Amino acid sequence: MKKVLILSGSPRKGGNSDILCDEFAKGALSVGNEVEKIFVAEKKISPCTGCYFCRNHGGRCAFNDDMADILQKIINCDVLVLSSPVYFYSICAQLKAVIDRTVARWTEIENKDLYYIATSAEEDSDTLDGTLTCFHGFARCINGYEEKGTLYGKGVYEKGDVLRRPELMRIAFEMGESIR
Repeated sequence: MKKVLILSGSPRKGGNSDILCDEFAKGALSVGNEVEKIFVAEKKISPCTGCYFCRNHGGRCAFNDDMADILQKIINCDVLVLSSPVYFYSICAQLKAVIDRTVARWTEIENKDLYYIATSAEEDSDTLDGTLTCFHGFARCINGYEEKGTLYGKGVYEKGDVLRRPELMRIAFEMGESIR
């Protein structure tokens, strides 16, 4: 059994990337993993200001918000799922704030299996490039990471569009189910 942490960056609860996170979670749970999904938009997470208070205070941030708890969960998990809709060819601000705030204890984040879920309204092949660049950039800061899978949900715009794309739902479930 592995500890799976899903960071759903979508600002729309029940939005397309969030729905795919739920399907991934179902797959991971079906094979006995422990799964937690954090809907990031519901959390109070201040953006990093680069003050480096954390450097001089044992990894404690100057902001007293929900990020300390989330960061500990990131450190403790075996599998980390990053999910975001594509906003102007990159990740959404909600998830970017989480990634930036890991700076407080980033050297403690290690040995993670990583999965990525991204959705976009457009179907062009390069639409997700910027989003994946952000995901890969974060991964490269983790000692012992392994990128295990990426789900591209292209051509889904309206809330719930992904439900009419059974192939995407199947892939999300199977990615979660592959965690052993």
